[in-house]
Amino acid sequence: MKQLKSSLGDLRSLFARTITLRDIAEPLVSFDHSQSAAEVRALMELREYDVVGVRGQGMVTGYVVRNELTDGEVGAHRRAFGPGEVLPDSEPLLAAFATLREQRHVFINVLGQVGGIVTRGDLQKAPVRLWLFGLVSLLEMQMLRVVRERYPDNAWAGLLTEKRLEHARDIFAERQRRNEENDLADCLQLCDKATIVMKDTGLFALSGFRSKQSLEDFFKEVGVLRNALAHANDILNGHWPELADLVVQLEALLERLEAPR
Repeated sequence: MKQLKSSLGDLRSLFARTITLRDIAEPLVSFDHSQSAAEVRALMELREYDVVGVRGQGMVTGYVVRNELTDGEVGAHRRAFGPGEVLPDSEPLLAAFATLREQRHVFINVLGQVGGIVTRGDLQKAPVRLWLFGLVSLLEMQMLRVVRERYPDNAWAGLLTEKRLEHARDIFAERQRRNEENDLADCLQLCDKATIVMKDTGLFALSGFRSKQSLEDFFKEVGVLRNALAHANDILNGHWPELADLVVQLEALLERLEAPR
């Protein structure tokens, strides 16, 4: 049996070491607290900023929201940074998903003071997309591993329709023709692995989902995400906050699949 060397822990460690919030954050534009609120609002509208920082004695001490700026000085409209609104720039990408699930932006602490901002739009950037594609790929690898362990010698074949089994055999034959090292299980698609997991009572229980319908919906959304990532399509429009919930479910399923049994 082929050994699966990757794990969720490996993936998290890789991205925690190499890609953090600093890699997707944008510099936080800020203004002195004594500047005109009307002028700052006009500039924010021109540059399409929803939020900017407010400085006092050279330090960013809070922020203002564009639609709250009316008259007087900017400082009069300042909001203090609340709990959970500021994260270190060294935090992993998952921290942004968790925070942006509930709010539209998160401020980033750089060298001891707030100097950056991450919004939901920043989750479209390449580092995030690579991370998500890695999670989906790892899920497929782990599903294949548990299927092989539970059904040696391709005993899983009886759980698929003849059409899906024939599709896997066609892929296997083509790979053999190209002298690629693989077996029939390697040729299973995500939908095939999902079918096996849902039809196997033990694997379904391991998934932690309350119903087969909810698990089926989950796998459909994973497939949609994978295709959007592969084709560089928008992954947020019409998919938020569902995307944040999907990532949480995906990681939870990976943890269950990887847990020692």
